[in-house]
Amino acid sequence: MKQELKRGLELVFATNNLHKLSEIKVLCPSIVTLRSLSELGCDDDIPETGVTLSDNASQKAWYVYQKFGMSCFADDTGLEIEALNGAPGVYSARYAGEMRDALHNMSLVLQQMKGEENRRARFRTVISLIHDGEELQFEGIVNGVITESPMGEKGFGYDPIFMPDGFDATFAQLDLSVKNQVSHRGRAVALLIAHIERMLNGDA
Repeated sequence: MKQELKRGLELVFATNNLHKLSEIKVLCPSIVTLRSLSELGCDDDIPETGVTLSDNASQKAWYVYQKFGMSCFADDTGLEIEALNGAPGVYSARYAGEMRDALHNMSLVLQQMKGEENRRARFRTVISLIHDGEELQFEGIVNGVITESPMGEKGFGYDPIFMPDGFDATFAQLDLSVKNQVSHRGRAVALLIAHIERMLNGDA
């Protein structure tokens, strides 16, 4: 039987995206107290000027750690489409322009994919954790296809046009509990939580 953890960990999730926050809060065990940026009174527009997902996750995590001195993690996620040579990738959140509008982003992707037979794609999330001044990164990937049109009202971002392998529904049609079991973010968070549990048990 697994030993009960003797202490917990307070972590800041370096995001202003409430959808991401709600997804990850569901995944966090009781040993982790998750704090949002709003709880810290932080409404900064945190820079994301990296050329890779890893760069952006690291940049955001260090920004918060250096400003507040608290253990924290940040993530960056990209939709990578084979027929578009990996685009939108690191530019997923602002693919249609700096307005960061999900509807415009999806519309542009569907326009570029019109008539394309190869609809293979993947979502990839990189999480950067900074604890006691040391950084570790965790990656989660889910493969699937781009649909011909949006389907579903749940989720956010590109969820309505991404159908994960093994399902006949998009992320926007799946219940959150199901999505978290198979999603890119869910898989990256699972690795993060596993590391935290080992760390608190003195195994990391």
